[in-house]
Amino acid sequence: MAEGEEAVAPVQAALFRRCASDPLALSLLPDDPTWDMPHRLLAGARWLALSGEVDDFETAADPWLAFHAVLEEYEDWLGTFVREQPVQTNEVQRCWALLPIFLTVARVARRPLDLVELGTSAGLNLLWDRYRYRYEAGSWGDPSAPLRLEGQERSAVPRELLETEVDVRRRLGIDLRPVDVTTDDGVRLLDTFVRDEGYRARLRSASEILRQEPPELVRGDYLDLLPGILRSRSDDALTVVFQTISTVYLTDAQRGQLRATVDQAGADGPLAWVSTPTPEEHGERRGDYPLELAMWPAGDRRIVARMNVRGEWLEWCD
Repeated sequence: MAEGEEAVAPVQAALFRRCASDPLALSLLPDDPTWDMPHRLLAGARWLALSGEVDDFETAADPWLAFHAVLEEYEDWLGTFVREQPVQTNEVQRCWALLPIFLTVARVARRPLDLVELGTSAGLNLLWDRYRYRYEAGSWGDPSAPLRLEGQERSAVPRELLETEVDVRRRLGIDLRPVDVTTDDGVRLLDTFVRDEGYRARLRSASEILRQEPPELVRGDYLDLLPGILRSRSDDALTVVFQTISTVYLTDAQRGQLRATVDQAGADGPLAWVSTPTPEEHGERRGDYPLELAMWPAGDRRIVARMNVRGEWLEWCD
């Protein structure tokens, strides 16, 4: 984890390295820790800092000394946080990379869209049509939208896509522990898992938009809930199931189960699938996230774009 953060977050990387050999930090982890435990531990300490319980350890003269003092004072609370609070990030910037795919779906569907997001967190990416976007070929979305997204295009998005109109009829998100960003605590929770002020500014803008008309969020395992949702889908709209980087938390068997669920639903009627397959599935280098699109009845899965983990750059391939 430290090696992956070294170039972009040296303070965070240094804390991870010290934690790896610190008895107190290690004692806060469960007996069978998962790969995301460092994120959870740091997020717990950030929660305390953002709540005003402790000083900001990441900007302290000696970050490790300040951080370790937090571990000592809030040992029991942090142990519970690490064990019970899964990683929650809702990176709205990914919508900038996703929009051309959604527009591709809308051009083909020519009817309203019913959105279903897996691993939705707070549901901010379910609101992608309420944001304003800028690409080399032009803009898309309401010019008065308070949240404006742009990034680096490694290959240009076609101008004709940006002329597509979209009618989103329903927004449904599924998450093991959905985050309520209509509350200050919900916004703070998402803040704890990131270090970037740009992310936090996007989060706040998107949260204000969400509060005007929140999507429907369902608590539960999407592997269990999705089959029933797809069986009850309406024929007068196209259901679009999408996920970004949530399947990295699944086992190979669970990813196979999800694929089978989607394929079966596609065989039963029109459906669209937008996804970031994991490196284990696509066999390409880590750090690049292919964006996969499939539409039924054809059902052919193809890579239409690539992005980085946060959607800051986009390579349009379709």
